[in-house]
Amino acid sequence: MTEKVNGLAAYMAVTAAYWAFMLTDGALRMLILLHFHSLGFSAIQLAYLFLLYEAMGIVTNLSAGWIAARFGLSTTLYAGLGVQVVALLALTQLNPDWGITASVIFVMIVQGLSGVAKDLSKMSSKSAVKLLAPEGDGSLFRWVAILTGSKNAVKGVGFLLGAALLATIGFLGAIYVMAAALVVILIAVAVFMPAGLPTGKKSAKFTEVWSKDTRINRLSLARMFLFGARDVWFVVGIPIYFYGVLSDGSHDGNRAAFFQIGTFMACWIIGYGLVQGTAPKLINAAQKTLTDVTRAAGHWGLGLSFIPFILAGLAIVAGGIADWYTVTLIAGLLAFGFVFAVNSSVHSYLILAFTSAERVTMDVGFYYMSNAAGRLLGTLLSGLSFQFGGLPLCLATAGAMAFASWLAVRRLEV
Repeated sequence: MTEKVNGLAAYMAVTAAYWAFMLTDGALRMLILLHFHSLGFSAIQLAYLFLLYEAMGIVTNLSAGWIAARFGLSTTLYAGLGVQVVALLALTQLNPDWGITASVIFVMIVQGLSGVAKDLSKMSSKSAVKLLAPEGDGSLFRWVAILTGSKNAVKGVGFLLGAALLATIGFLGAIYVMAAALVVILIAVAVFMPAGLPTGKKSAKFTEVWSKDTRINRLSLARMFLFGARDVWFVVGIPIYFYGVLSDGSHDGNRAAFFQIGTFMACWIIGYGLVQGTAPKLINAAQKTLTDVTRAAGHWGLGLSFIPFILAGLAIVAGGIADWYTVTLIAGLLAFGFVFAVNSSVHSYLILAFTSAERVTMDVGFYYMSNAAGRLLGTLLSGLSFQFGGLPLCLATAGAMAFASWLAVRRLEV
């Protein structure tokens, strides 16, 4: 009985730490996007700000899986929170007198640190679920769905928080508030973390990170295209489109636009998180075998690809900013979020179902390396496609990537 209580307590502590991190991560992303767009950065320059953030996720996930296997999950969890504090404080040193090139390079480096922090925290939290969830009765799917769904809901609140802090206390004030809050959370989690997480094995080898399971490799490929399909419109295209719709160019108009864009992005992420959390019920996972859930991943993946293609076609018909299209776009993106959330939740369950307890940090690290690669690809294509083809090209690219994700996941075999 004690072992189960400790397992649940450790799961709750890990979840709380992950929530705290994702709150600041979402707020920081919105702060940077809106602050630098208001300073006149182009779509491609804004995309550059996030490239190293995503690129470092690829490196971090590979090495973090091995570090956790060797030194323990709590080590990587604390390191993730600590590095995020360092990244926030470093961002306060940005000099407004620097030119655009110097500012972009500096923020890219700081965002790279934040990317390291995010993926240390993510890998630790997701791996912990495999080790702490009770066996049988669909518990693994429920626990991972709750962690993933609640995390994204919290990140959505972070988007809103970032926009609100920027409009009220400014860029630097927001950074200091978030850094101070995260330090408090880090200390609290370190003090109250119960026993339950593995301490690591000194015999773990870095070469073991690479998966030999074709199911994990194909799922990782599907994950890469899935998140690329989201970020190709989410990172740059949609915020800039809505900024053009909402802002009148005045100071007060810009502030109002910040709030409204942040609110939409927050609601989208929160809704996405809520759907993720209920995905096991939506697909009736408790009554399904692993084979059934794997097939469901293919069905939901195909459905996702249709939505951005339809929105891209309507964008071409609209020929620019039009009221009817803006309303249709919002509805379409909410539908995309619903289907995307189910896809993401099913993928998150499958990676833990396919792996073993002995390899969980390695396989989860490899899987989220692909996740980071997809975000990197989507971020880069977001700036490029919006710069050269506007919102229609952003959405069409998203449709192509969603279709590629379906092609990968449909070949999974149990």
